[in-house]
Amino acid sequence: MVEQEIILTQGGIYLAKLNPSKAAEVGKTRPVVILNSQAILDVIPPVVFICPLSSKSQPAFNSLHVKLAARDNLKSISYALVEHCRSIAIRRITYPRLAQLTSAELKLILQRLQRLVGL
Repeated sequence: MVEQEIILTQGGIYLAKLNPSKAAEVGKTRPVVILNSQAILDVIPPVVFICPLSSKSQPAFNSLHVKLAARDNLKSISYALVEHCRSIAIRRITYPRLAQLTSAELKLILQRLQRLVGL
């Protein structure tokens, strides 16, 4: 069996297996945005920091969620669920990449993450 080369990009959207989930965590296989810096990704870390995406958003989270347009293999409008950002094992990521965020979209997610943690 040929091992697939791992190439991740910051702001890349990939499918990830988020089960098992606990309590109110988002689960199942869903698109996620990779948030690690490219310098970290280039050394293929065992864990990556991700932001899960969903096709739904709740008005109470408007100040945290980021709306993303459908593009490439991300087939529907999605919302970056910043309050659900977390680290996952790299082996939970499914290849190939579905889409790539613009630098403005990635910056907005990181700004919302800073808001979440009070920076």
